[in-house]
Amino acid sequence: MGDNAEVLGGAARTAADAVLDRWQRDPHALVQVLRETQAVTHYLPRPLLAHIAGALGLTLAHVEGVAGFYRFFHTRPVGGTRLLFSDNITDRMLGSEALLAQLCARLGVVPGEVDAQGLFSVDRCSCTGLCDQGPALLVNHHQVITRLDAARVDALADLLLAGTPVEQWPAAWFAVVDGVQRADLLLSGLAADAPTLPAVLARSPQALLDGVARSGLRGRGGAGFPTARKWQACRDAAGDLRVVVCNADEGEPGTFKDRVLLAVHADAVFDGMTVAARAIGAQQGFVYLRGEYRFLLPQLEEVLARRRAQGLLGRDACGVAGFDFNIAIHLGAGAYVCGEESALIESLEGKRGTPRIRPPFPVQAGYLGRPTVVNNVETFCAVAHIARRGGAWWAGIGTAQSTGTKIHSVSGDCARPGLYEYPLGTTIAQILADCGAGDVQAVQVGGPSGACVPASEFNRAIAFEDVPSAGAFMVFDRTRDLFEVARHFARFFAHESCGLCTPCRVGTELVVRRLDKLAHARGAGRASAFDIERLLDLDTVLHSGTHCGLGASACNPLRDTMRHFGDAYAQRSTAPQFQPDVDLDAELSSARRVTGRTDAGAHLHTDTPA
Repeated sequence: MGDNAEVLGGAARTAADAVLDRWQRDPHALVQVLRETQAVTHYLPRPLLAHIAGALGLTLAHVEGVAGFYRFFHTRPVGGTRLLFSDNITDRMLGSEALLAQLCARLGVVPGEVDAQGLFSVDRCSCTGLCDQGPALLVNHHQVITRLDAARVDALADLLLAGTPVEQWPAAWFAVVDGVQRADLLLSGLAADAPTLPAVLARSPQALLDGVARSGLRGRGGAGFPTARKWQACRDAAGDLRVVVCNADEGEPGTFKDRVLLAVHADAVFDGMTVAARAIGAQQGFVYLRGEYRFLLPQLEEVLARRRAQGLLGRDACGVAGFDFNIAIHLGAGAYVCGEESALIESLEGKRGTPRIRPPFPVQAGYLGRPTVVNNVETFCAVAHIARRGGAWWAGIGTAQSTGTKIHSVSGDCARPGLYEYPLGTTIAQILADCGAGDVQAVQVGGPSGACVPASEFNRAIAFEDVPSAGAFMVFDRTRDLFEVARHFARFFAHESCGLCTPCRVGTELVVRRLDKLAHARGAGRASAFDIERLLDLDTVLHSGTHCGLGASACNPLRDTMRHFGDAYAQRSTAPQFQPDVDLDAELSSARRVTGRTDAGAHLHTDTPA
């Protein structure tokens, strides 16, 4: 559908009306309405946003603000086929940049722009959660293509230039394997003779909650907050209606464990959500599925439909009189910050994914002001096992402070990337040995917001009391430049800042500029020790002065690599004293030309090319 006013007035509005009717013109469904409408119209021009705003009883400013917030929404024309290369550091290590350049050359399009015929647009996006089978790309924010290489890119270009529909592309290109290399409790699934969910829910809500408390389970999303304490706070909060949310916005680069849990063990995840709902007295459940996992949506909807037909969801769920609980899926639209629970709730309510000021906490006033529990996919999967085998059983695994198992998404320089599940307390060295990594200089544990661990500390354990992890485990051998790794992560955080607070919005960009100067990739001056000192200052400001955890952790890779790999920074700070990264003579050249000056004081020899 092109940028044609007549077509827009007819087909686009008809498409939007069909979507609006499907969502019963609920303003809280705005993100879903925009996503489904754009799937038909390709982009969201202002007249269409105005039409949607009017239908939902919202202001145009609100709807435009939401459409402009999420990376996967387009308010300007894009290509009929949109291709987004995953841009995690591990994708680049596998050659994604060269493949992107190859495809752009074949299609005659510049990255980030649309070709002259409006047929294609090619760009980068943040990590797509396919690091174990990359390089990968997204097609129209829906399908994924894995294991790209030069031959596959050439074949892809041929199909695109021939106008072959996506549905007729080779099925093998879209194959996403589970990649389980070491399964323990969660990745092995529920035992065939495990008690059924109705049998589990026959216990009282307090008994369910007490079982989780005895297990010592802590949230697997990164913060490690005790799960039972969160549930108890929600149960004790005032209000008749409560909500359970499964955070499946697995946006931390290098993490892909939730993708596999949802693909293979969705019933266990939904079981865990149902147990939580029974324990806290919730009636409504949501799965917030990241937009990059759109390809999982049909399968998950099928599982939910089956569970409703089996009586596991809905009125008197699992045969428990008066327990009415159902689950819906909300698809994200490309915003890393929505992994933060209050930003996620804002998005669920049809708003920009901006983190809230707390208190009140979500367990007190979450979705639509209702007490809300938000837990990670892996946490709910663990609950499904704990509810059947008991809290004491789970507490006997791992360490005293870190009970149970943890799934690690292993990628980077190793022979066997994929998922590895171990009891918490397992050393980094053990994981490296199992995945076939040799001559390793560092591991990034927990993603960019986690910790960069050097080889001298590989005897440390993955546990809340030592090296906590949200699940990413990226391996870097001694051929890798850890400065460039940190610079890549800095660009990621600057790109994903929601812009709410100045320390994050400006600070992350200033970090990128300093690192670019050190890399001689920006400005005229060389870097000096002064620039490294300013990076340390920025780390202090971001760590202490930002609104949410994204900004507070944005400098973690910088801090760790400066501490452990300081030579990589020192060798780039070659100027004996500070040099500005702005060439004032060059910047003022256009103004001097306007004056018509030709004397020696005009410094015309410093003019930059027009």
